[in-house]
Amino acid sequence: MCKLSFSSYLICFYFVFCLSMNVVFAKNISDEMVFPDSLQSTLATKPFMLVGETTFSILFWDLYKSQLLTTTGKYPVSISNDNVLFTIHYLADISSDELISKTIEQWQYLGISLQQYRSYLPKLKAMWPDIKEGDSLSLLIHQGHSIFYFNQQFIGMIKPFEFGQIFLAIWLSENTSEPKLRRELLGGLTDE
Repeated sequence: MCKLSFSSYLICFYFVFCLSMNVVFAKNISDEMVFPDSLQSTLATKPFMLVGETTFSILFWDLYKSQLLTTTGKYPVSISNDNVLFTIHYLADISSDELISKTIEQWQYLGISLQQYRSYLPKLKAMWPDIKEGDSLSLLIHQGHSIFYFNQQFIGMIKPFEFGQIFLAIWLSENTSEPKLRRELLGGLTDE
C-alpha cells in the first residue's frame, strides 16, 4: 500500500478544490448568454431578411434611416423562435440624454406607463453613447433578450422580454406617432 505524505494530501486536496471551483464557475458562465462583441459576427451565424426600411425626416432634414430585419422576413414574429434586428443609421448628431428623452416621449405618447419603463432608464443611460452623424445603433432581439450594438460593437443587454416589445412599439405599434414610418418598416404590408 502506498503512503502519501502530508504535502501530497495537501496537493490532492488543492487539485480537487480547484477542479470543483472550475465546475461551479463553468456552470455560472453557461447560465449567462454570451454574445459576440461584433454585430457582424452575429449576422454571419444567423440569416436575416429585410422586412422594410424608412427615413425619418423633419421638414427637409433627414435625421435617420432605419431597417427592420427578421429571421423569417416577416413581422410580427414569435419572439421565442425568431430573431429581430432593428438598426438606426443616424444622419445627425444626438446626445445620449436627448435620445433617452425622445424615447420616453414616445413611450408616453403610446400610453406606456412610467412603471413599465422606469427600471430600464438607468441601463439605457449607462449603455447609450452620444450619437454622431454616421453612427448606428442596433437592437437585436434574441430569445427574448434585447442586445444593443453601437457601430456594430456590443454595448449591452436588457433581459426582460417586455423591453424589446416596448422599444419596437415606438416604430411598429399601430398607435405610433409616425404611421408612415411604420408602413415602410413593415414593407407596406399593413391595411392602413
